[in-house]
Amino acid sequence: MPKDTLSVTDNRTGNTYELKITDGTIRALDLRDIKTTTDDFGLLSYDPAYLNTASCRSSITYIDGDKGILRYRGYDVAELAEKSTYLEVAYLTLHGELPTKADLAAFTNDITIHTFLHENARRFIDGFRYDAHPMGTLIATVGALSTFYPDSKDVRNKEIRRRNMIRLMAKMPTIAAWSYRHSMGYAFVYPDNTLSYPGNLLSMMKRMAEPRYEPNPVIERALDVLFILHADHEQNCSTAAIRNVGSSLVDPYSAVAAAAAALYGPLHGGANEAVLRMLTQIGNVKNVPAFISEVKGGQGARLMGFGHRVYKNYDPRAKVIKKLADDVFQVTGRSPLLDIALELEKIALNDEYFIKRKLYPNVDFYSGLIYQAIGFPVDMFPVLFAIPRTVGWLSQWEEMLNDDEQKIARPRQIYTGYDERKYVAIERRQNASSSK
Repeated sequence: MPKDTLSVTDNRTGNTYELKITDGTIRALDLRDIKTTTDDFGLLSYDPAYLNTASCRSSITYIDGDKGILRYRGYDVAELAEKSTYLEVAYLTLHGELPTKADLAAFTNDITIHTFLHENARRFIDGFRYDAHPMGTLIATVGALSTFYPDSKDVRNKEIRRRNMIRLMAKMPTIAAWSYRHSMGYAFVYPDNTLSYPGNLLSMMKRMAEPRYEPNPVIERALDVLFILHADHEQNCSTAAIRNVGSSLVDPYSAVAAAAAALYGPLHGGANEAVLRMLTQIGNVKNVPAFISEVKGGQGARLMGFGHRVYKNYDPRAKVIKKLADDVFQVTGRSPLLDIALELEKIALNDEYFIKRKLYPNVDFYSGLIYQAIGFPVDMFPVLFAIPRTVGWLSQWEEMLNDDEQKIARPRQIYTGYDERKYVAIERRQNASSSK
């Protein structure tokens, strides 16, 4: 009769071990029982970049990369993008269920009344160098908020924890907009709490001399959909960062700042900017075949916006964004880069080289074009990513805090350095080059 176990024979000793299989995994700690001697530490699993290691149990986001599935709390992301709003999805991500009308009204009100920043925080942002990158400013400001809300250190208190989670989600658009305005040399615009969540962000970023900013409803909805698509994405680099840092029981502001710092990297939040650079470099539709040949020939050209660590199929978010781009361009005018992107996608999706490698468009392939069409500079792309991802980070952070199996993160290493060495007095040392 089949058993949910894995039998492992250690050929060094001839001993056989039976490891329990649960949810398609074995526990890494069970490997510690596999020893050659009684004082042996036991086996470790070696997995750089967590390519095949589950670090937690989570009920927030489900991804099946082979089938191109992405679900928040069981709901398909494409259906949520079509029928829902970002704040409704944020409630779902936090609470596990879609809100009733009363729930959503109360949640929206809670977010709305916390959008303003302390004036000292405004002066903090104003203290950055005139051309500071908005993402660097955002990371520092989010971390600094922990000093404004010292009660946030009581992370085990659910009421206090949730209050500060709401504050973070509410204030993130304000921090983002003010970071942008500072980098542009514009006066800060305060929140307009009569506007929607994305509408308020557009107002704080774009309002100039007009008494009141009225967002274009197509642009406002497009931004809301982009926020839905970026709300969470399982155990990516920044989510792993907030879980690792949060495991020390640090306050949520410091933990989110760590996640945002991970997002700042070009391999994470900067991917859509890389797509725009690639499309600009190609320059014209007629140059696409030559570019594809360079990519296939390994001549230094890289196809950005295709392929994903998880997805081995068409990224479901990319399908939504591609349609969204058409709506946006009807308002803003067609981007000259769109034709290049469409031709690039058409060739790549029908070329055996890319099909064999399962390289399909991901969420970054079209999102940068939309952001650019709306008028956001490329420096703002990771910032616009951080705003909606805040709810995902916080949901993952709180789930980690409530997981009895989680402890402070402390990975093992395989030591590759010297064995014990004797100290040599400085007078007797040779310099590194001569000793070689």
